[in-house]
Amino acid sequence: MIALSTPAALASLAYVSNEKDNTLSVIDTESMEVVDTIRVGARPRGILLSRDYTRLYICASDDDTVQVLDLATRKIIDTLPSGEDPEQIALHPNNRHLYIANEDDAIVTVLDVNSKEILAQIDVGVEPEGMAVSPDGKWAVNTSETTSMLHWINTETFEIEKNIVVGQRPRHVEFSRDSKIAWASAEIGGTVHIIDVDNLKQIHELSFRVPGVNQDRVQPVGIELTSDGKYAFVALGPANHVAVVDARTYEVLDYLLVGSRVWQLDLDKDEKHLYTTNGVSGDVSVIDVEDLKVIKSIKVGRYPWGVVIDPTS
Repeated sequence: MIALSTPAALASLAYVSNEKDNTLSVIDTESMEVVDTIRVGARPRGILLSRDYTRLYICASDDDTVQVLDLATRKIIDTLPSGEDPEQIALHPNNRHLYIANEDDAIVTVLDVNSKEILAQIDVGVEPEGMAVSPDGKWAVNTSETTSMLHWINTETFEIEKNIVVGQRPRHVEFSRDSKIAWASAEIGGTVHIIDVDNLKQIHELSFRVPGVNQDRVQPVGIELTSDGKYAFVALGPANHVAVVDARTYEVLDYLLVGSRVWQLDLDKDEKHLYTTNGVSGDVSVIDVEDLKVIKSIKVGRYPWGVVIDPTS
């Protein structure tokens, strides 16, 4: 661990996975500066906080493992069996069952993080990547890039109950806080698909037209929803913009210019600022949510991929 400074005691901390540097950057959200750099496994991508905010789970994709970072000491304290090439992960509200997308094996691995027991390995489509669990714990959803499907897994039986075809190369799923709506991005399709969870049917399809940007560069990936249901923010990849969407009417309200190849997003604990990882430019953009303006760019490691913010730090 490379300690750069001591973080402010009351500041919330953002963790950013840098897939080319094999590090995490730690950002103090009060000062909006990097305060620590932590060495982790090979090619870290998906990262996830435990439900009690004591641990950070890290997909070390090229090491074929999920690492466990103790947030109090900022040290790796364990590794978990994950299957090959874990890319994204999602944790059940029970804080035990971790769902892991194994891109090379076309499976989803379900792991008990306490016992390290593999509870199930579920066959899904080709190149599974995105992974989400509904807040009510009823559903786990996996996206398979090549098959262009959302696989809906019953979390009690670990069986697929429905496959929904979406646009080409789906990458990410985000649930509303009440678990009633799921948003799924299709990178090559250039679309976001809105799913009614009760009926498991699509109710809307979003497309994007960024002024001055070639349409083939508009590639939706990460999605973040505000808890009040007002906004959805969509990272548009090499279009270098974040789309601002009215989450009630599905109208695209604005496009905000950020860094190069914007990938993932997370809101800070007060939802006043949105942090975006920009892979090619190697930085994190900070967006003021009230004014819908980019207010800062923070240099991090090479190819930042995931970002999560600890609301208790």
